[in-house]
Amino acid sequence: MNSVKIIIAGPRGRMGSEAVKMVTNTEHFELVAVVDHKHDGHMLSDIDGFHSIKNVPIYATIEKTLQSVECDVLIDLTTPEVGMHHARTALQYNVRPVVGTTGFTKADLEELDRICQEKKLGCIIAPNFALGAVLMMKFSQMAAKYFNDIEIIELHHDQKLDAPSGTAVKTAEMMAAVREFKEQGHPDEKETINGARGAEFNGMHIHSVRLPGLVAHQQVLFGSDGQTLSIRHDSYNRASFMSGVKIAVETVMKQDIFVYGLENILE
Repeated sequence: MNSVKIIIAGPRGRMGSEAVKMVTNTEHFELVAVVDHKHDGHMLSDIDGFHSIKNVPIYATIEKTLQSVECDVLIDLTTPEVGMHHARTALQYNVRPVVGTTGFTKADLEELDRICQEKKLGCIIAPNFALGAVLMMKFSQMAAKYFNDIEIIELHHDQKLDAPSGTAVKTAEMMAAVREFKEQGHPDEKETINGARGAEFNGMHIHSVRLPGLVAHQQVLFGSDGQTLSIRHDSYNRASFMSGVKIAVETVMKQDIFVYGLENILE
């Protein structure tokens, strides 16, 4: 495979720093620049934790980065608002985005899809890059054909901004596509404390837990007469997401369409 020239937005973040390690340790990847608004004009090697990474400039904005270096792929692991701006801008510069930020709106996804069609460029947005999490979603979709009483419990660190998580919402969407609709619980049930039954999505319920010490975890619970089924995935550190990021970068180079969800590119 030819070398893929990559820029990373958010290199100092917990996910971004793992992405820097993954890219620099992958033989056919080349890190050509990073986007970091606090260290414009410096080199990545000037920052603690990256002293061994040479010849990688830092730019304050995605526009300045794309005007200054030649690259193939943007890896963005920032926030929904910044990620959307970065993805939109990258496509305008004919650079393929791989974005791991959750919280995109339906309108955001439709806009990126439209730009990809116009530019004939690939773009991958993934709520979760952990391969085990993607398999958990696919297995849950399989089970939803046979169990239509379902609850999702997602657990994340207490610095996560969106609830429910993008993974939980994507899982619910995938199950709703194959599940026979049902309003769960007793028809006369009443919450004595508001929110006790969690968020409702197509008759299913989603519960969000936020605690320090957690990284990213999700359990999908299925119930039927005389039996239950549990499908769970746990990410214990952010290195768990990097195999999926690597696959997404390699895949997006061969694509000219917009893809939402890593499960859509796994064979």
